[in-house]
Amino acid sequence: MVKKKHGVIIETPTEARQAEPGPSILLLLIISVSIAVIAMGIVWFLFFRT
Repeated sequence: MVKKKHGVIIETPTEARQAEPGPSILLLLIISVSIAVIAMGIVWFLFFRT
C-alpha cells in the first residue's frame, strides 16, 4: 500500500520493484549460459578443431 509522508511516496523495496525475487531468474540465467556454452562448443568443434 502506498503511503505518503510530507508529499513523498514511501514504498518498501518489494513494492518499488513491483515483483518478488524468486528462483526463476537464477534458473533462466543458468539455462541461457548453458546454451551459450554448448553453442560455443559446437562452433569450436566444427570450425577450429585441428
